[in-house]
Amino acid sequence: MTRLMTATLAALVLAANASFAQDCAPSKWGADDTIGSANLVTPERTLEAAKLIKQGKSMPLGITIGPDTPAFPPRSLNLQVVQPNQQGGQKLSSFGYEGNYNDDILQTWIGIGSQLDGLGHLGEGGHYYNCLDEKEISAITGLTKLGTHDVPPLVGRAVILDMAKHAGKEVMAAGEHFGSEEIKAAAEAQGITMGEGDIILFHTGWTEGMLESDPMQWGSAEPGLTNEGAVYLASLNPLAVGADTWGLDAIPPAEGDKVFYGHVTLLKDNGIYILETMNVGPLLRDGVNEFMFVLGQPRIKGTVQAMINPVALY
Repeated sequence: MTRLMTATLAALVLAANASFAQDCAPSKWGADDTIGSANLVTPERTLEAAKLIKQGKSMPLGITIGPDTPAFPPRSLNLQVVQPNQQGGQKLSSFGYEGNYNDDILQTWIGIGSQLDGLGHLGEGGHYYNCLDEKEISAITGLTKLGTHDVPPLVGRAVILDMAKHAGKEVMAAGEHFGSEEIKAAAEAQGITMGEGDIILFHTGWTEGMLESDPMQWGSAEPGLTNEGAVYLASLNPLAVGADTWGLDAIPPAEGDKVFYGHVTLLKDNGIYILETMNVGPLLRDGVNEFMFVLGQPRIKGTVQAMINPVALY
């Protein structure tokens, strides 16, 4: 390679990097921030959320999962229960008695069932939240930054927008979508306000209506958010956005929308967490659309996502 070619190539690389640097603005929480909207969890907001506990009740938001739970390909799960060193009916006499026990071995992709999408999950152009380059953080042994183990407990006020009710349905159809106009209208009709630091959850009826009756359809399409709707939600500065669907965004997407681009808007561009397969239907039937949300996810170092079962306190 000639010196001229080398110089030209170097100039092109520098220009590309400079272009990206101009396009990528550091996070509002600082150029070194790695937890994004989790910065919105404060003692003041936690105390305000605690005031929503009126009945002393709690309800899980996660679903039960197993090998047959549909998941985004090629994800899968396999569980084995074993009795180590107890073959042939042997007992563990070293315990001081004839002990016996079960252990479990789990071989799984983490993005199955109810889950937290961390800020290192979906990016664009090789970059993730706060301008982090995939070559810097995406090690095969785990993320070097943005791992879900670093996310502090997510605690705050949560609200449910019943988009199925707003559409006049029990279950919204696959690909049926909603943006800012529908979200604002549903919030007004249902008397719901959305503020900074809130957890905003959508009810479409999809999981309760489809997971058991038609699991293949449940896992291959979904109603959900438009690209424009994600931009609107980001403008509200929530702590997290989620739904009772496996992927939040409408699949197939609305005409002109990019596939799963709501993930890019929320995660990469704004550092806002995504909560998937949140089973909010039972809460609505109990007359609850506002509650205290508490999540402490598994702290496996470097994970992109987390299997979760948040608790609603009301």
